[in-house]
Amino acid sequence: MEKFHLERTADGDLLAVHHTGPELLRYPLYNKGTGFSLEERRELGIEGLLPASHNDIEQQAARIFRSIFHNRDDVGRNIGLAMLQDRNEVLFYKLLSQHLEEIMPIVYTPTVGKASQYYSRVFRRGRGIFITPDYRGRIESVLRNAAPFEGVRLMVVTDNEAILGIGDQGAGGMAISVGKLALYCAGAGIHPARTLPISLDVGTDNQKLLDDPLYLGYRQPRLRGHAYVELVDEFVSAARSVFPDVIIQWEDFRKDNALMILDRYRRDLPSFNDDIQGTGAVACACIKGACRVSGVRFEDSRILIYGAGAAGLGIARQLREGLSQAGADNEAQTRAILVMDSRGIVSDGRELLDDYKRELAWPEAWVAELGLDDSGRADLAAVATAYGATALVGASGQGGAFSEEVIRAMTVNCPDPVILPMSNPTSISEAVPADVLKYTDGRALIATGSPFEPVETANGVRRIGQANNVFVFPGIGLGAIACDAHEITDGMITAAATALADSLTPEELTDRSIVPRVGRLWDVCGEVALAVAEQAVADGVAHITTDLERQVSRRRWRPAYPRIRRIE
Repeated sequence: MEKFHLERTADGDLLAVHHTGPELLRYPLYNKGTGFSLEERRELGIEGLLPASHNDIEQQAARIFRSIFHNRDDVGRNIGLAMLQDRNEVLFYKLLSQHLEEIMPIVYTPTVGKASQYYSRVFRRGRGIFITPDYRGRIESVLRNAAPFEGVRLMVVTDNEAILGIGDQGAGGMAISVGKLALYCAGAGIHPARTLPISLDVGTDNQKLLDDPLYLGYRQPRLRGHAYVELVDEFVSAARSVFPDVIIQWEDFRKDNALMILDRYRRDLPSFNDDIQGTGAVACACIKGACRVSGVRFEDSRILIYGAGAAGLGIARQLREGLSQAGADNEAQTRAILVMDSRGIVSDGRELLDDYKRELAWPEAWVAELGLDDSGRADLAAVATAYGATALVGASGQGGAFSEEVIRAMTVNCPDPVILPMSNPTSISEAVPADVLKYTDGRALIATGSPFEPVETANGVRRIGQANNVFVFPGIGLGAIACDAHEITDGMITAAATALADSLTPEELTDRSIVPRVGRLWDVCGEVALAVAEQAVADGVAHITTDLERQVSRRRWRPAYPRIRRIE
């Protein structure tokens, strides 16, 4: 593990390296390919190892974009981008930043789901660190030996069990950690040397993977129970010891483990769960944004959540926090949110109710007030009508769950219903935007978890915004780093949601957009980060409490080649 010697000067970044010759070209954060100047080639001992011509980064980006997108297959493009990242990271981030709307669906949702499924079959080079049960008792030494650079500030950590909506992908879940961190770098401007993707490869219960001779992961059934908790405990302790200032984003854990891990470690080191808290923040921001478009007060919303897993829980929690800030009392907060799962309305009168769902449950007496029989309580359209829902949020992972009947039911009590089919990838989206607009005469206010093409309506073309966590998680991480927070509080997550809703421009509101354009990600991440840092100060968890806007700005990196000099 070496120190990354990057110095900002008036003439641009200056990078000091120990490596020369062919060895230098093998380091993706040092390698500039044909971007090395002739003077650098001479000083660094790489003359003759590259074609004679010097290209600047703009020329390189134009060439590689054409090369990668010549492949019409999205998985093939993902592979091409991964190969670029593995040989020249600065150029990779330059390309991602320049073509964010085209490339984000390739390195992130929805293609990253396929990349995780094909991970072992297309593997070329390891990226990140895999922690397996074989390392018990020495995880700290593994981290010290395997991490490429010291001073890591941000990790995305997954145990690979609940990848998107496709489940247990074993070692392939590393693709998610890598993809998320790419967006931290491109959106928030976290330098890639300060990031580290982690896979807690504790085995897999996916029999297809275990039977696949090409599978690269830990070839055992999943570690469970006390042994699992002990391994995560050791990892957290090791991460804190090796990287004292690290922030962890927990990603794609099964809901019971996700909740346990969030509660167990959030005060040991600054950490948050994107599937629970990030998803909740985005859903809350979408509904607040919709209120800005429609003029309806947020506290007057009646929100029906379809899906009672970790995402549904996170959405309900965040909405309650937002309603509380808007002045709603406890009863009003609870009545404003109704949750359904595959068995119907979640109520305290149901048998065999999971412990965590008790937090989501309505009192049975309130459910009775809806006047529905047993079959009606499990009928999404009937519940939407009886409840008078103004917003419908999909966190079910059930493709097509928002049928024509359901969507039309949403218009009975609300002329501008909010429809959020948030499950991703695209194949499990609860609805297709074109259908939603068709069944609501173009009135619905929509955002989706995965990208969809614009829709032609009678009133013109409607852009379909993404209710995508990418609008909050990079800003949460950047804000926490900027103020050196020792905890990520619920208030900081709420601040992220409010900042996202407030970031909508007049043009976006006029276009009936309830989330910003992906192309504005850099600006949105900056606004979210500042709001998160300010809330951290208000919550008493920040070590840096002044000049926060400058603190955010000085920690942001734009992809450009540094000048490189050799040090002994």
